[in-house]
Amino acid sequence: MSGTMIAGKASFALRVGHNPDVLTCIANLSNDEVFTPPELANQMLDALERAWADRNGGATVWADPSVTFLDPFTKSGVFLREITKRLVDGLADQIPDLEERVDHILTRQVFGIGITQLTALLARRSVYCSKDATGEHSIATSFDRDWGNIWFERTEHTWAGGRRSFAVDSLTGEEVVVFSNRRCRFCGAAETDYGRDESLESHAYAFIHTDNIKARIAELFGADMQFDVIIGNPPYQLDDGGNGASAAPIYDRFVDQAKTLDPRLLTMVIPARWYAGGKGLNDFRESMLHSGGIRALHDFPDTNDVFPGVNNRGGICYFLWENGFRGDATVVTHEKGVATSIASRPLIEPGHDAFLRFNEGVRILRKVIAVEGSDVTGHLTLPTDRRFSNLVSSRNPFGLPTSFKGEGRPRGGGVTVYRNGGVCFASPNEVPLGGELIDSWKLFVSRASPGSDDYPHLVLSKPIVAGPGSAATDTYVAVGPFADENAARAAAEYMSTTFFRFMVSLLRVSINVTRGVYQFVPLQDFSQILTDEDLATKYGLTAEDQAFVARFVKPVAWAGAFK
Repeated sequence: MSGTMIAGKASFALRVGHNPDVLTCIANLSNDEVFTPPELANQMLDALERAWADRNGGATVWADPSVTFLDPFTKSGVFLREITKRLVDGLADQIPDLEERVDHILTRQVFGIGITQLTALLARRSVYCSKDATGEHSIATSFDRDWGNIWFERTEHTWAGGRRSFAVDSLTGEEVVVFSNRRCRFCGAAETDYGRDESLESHAYAFIHTDNIKARIAELFGADMQFDVIIGNPPYQLDDGGNGASAAPIYDRFVDQAKTLDPRLLTMVIPARWYAGGKGLNDFRESMLHSGGIRALHDFPDTNDVFPGVNNRGGICYFLWENGFRGDATVVTHEKGVATSIASRPLIEPGHDAFLRFNEGVRILRKVIAVEGSDVTGHLTLPTDRRFSNLVSSRNPFGLPTSFKGEGRPRGGGVTVYRNGGVCFASPNEVPLGGELIDSWKLFVSRASPGSDDYPHLVLSKPIVAGPGSAATDTYVAVGPFADENAARAAAEYMSTTFFRFMVSLLRVSINVTRGVYQFVPLQDFSQILTDEDLATKYGLTAEDQAFVARFVKPVAWAGAFK
């Protein structure tokens, strides 16, 4: 094969002016196969380039022929393709021959691990211009394996735990051992959902299904590997019946595993839910916020700004982690393709266990605390007795499941029960909890955030003013008790303000609106109705502050309905 032919193929494959880019046109395959848009991949590579230059005396990462890159969960191959493009330009002086330069990059610098057979083939086609790295159309010339440096083989889950019992085989009559309720010891997948035959993908990702990732990487690529840069967009969750809202996250396992490989730089796209919530993410959040290393955090509150049509409540982010870095992070908020706020600040403020999403939100919170005070000097926390969260119940305050139906007609001395879709009625002995609240004035507020995740957002559903003799199912949390109906209505009006709902939004990073997200909302005197204008005056909020709040919090139609 002539050098002219190779050069022609490489030139065609790597030129950037073609339109459209096929990787902008493919649909996501499933919850764990969300393809990264090329625009976002290049944003991340720009940030990576800046960080490399900062730590290497201004040198460009794309001009170093020894730097190695790994995408350990490649799907479309977009990261490896865009890295290859940049290296082809950056190494032109050091390796003038295009064929030699392309082959060097693809065989010695860029590596990937596919998450499924299909995405591995797609990634090879994107990077090598051929699903077979040794094929006639491949722009790499010296591979001796058809998968090149983009590996995939089916991996199986390792089932553990559960219950061991015995049953009789109906065909042979022999006693056999039967296991139930087992889960994968690496990723937590349930055997009932992912114990599949070879006709279906196992979704057991090789990168996190090992006790020794360094040895596993050496086994895959045939040598001890030290990757300078790890980059990618990992699978987000195990969708084993959680329907997205409560499915168990697994992206944290990929982040932790990547750090185990000791790269110089690590950058990943992950859901932003870890900032303040997420099932089983407490240890991960602690590590991300307290262990150092995060040099930059790019926040996209509206998921549609990154992945149009993907419903990932709470937004998306990508972070840039640098091995050994200590210091403030650059926090960037992106809205509709524009970086609207940039600040250098600690990821964790004194007295907090969560990341405060908005730079401007930190400024507004400081103004609130300047008026309300703090339990500890210098901490961005309200005094314990000044938190609205004191009025908010824990989940399911009356012990009634969402499926509770009750009766259709009231009975003497009975309890009115608010449930999804209306009310029903029950006798007092059917309501196991919440006796004090049952007999008081209170509010019921859905614990699920309403509407889509587009901004501006409602944040909260309309509160229900409920009098004595009422309870609610697990659909709602209760707010109260209040001294009388007027105080309850004044509290409902307070919850209608954009100020109130913005203070909630500082910690709301998922569909769930439970007690914890109310801790930045200051208590008020509910003997009077407060408006946004009153609150802006009380806390010294400027027109700029109020305009920022209006970008993220939508006015509600029910404001004024409780007066």
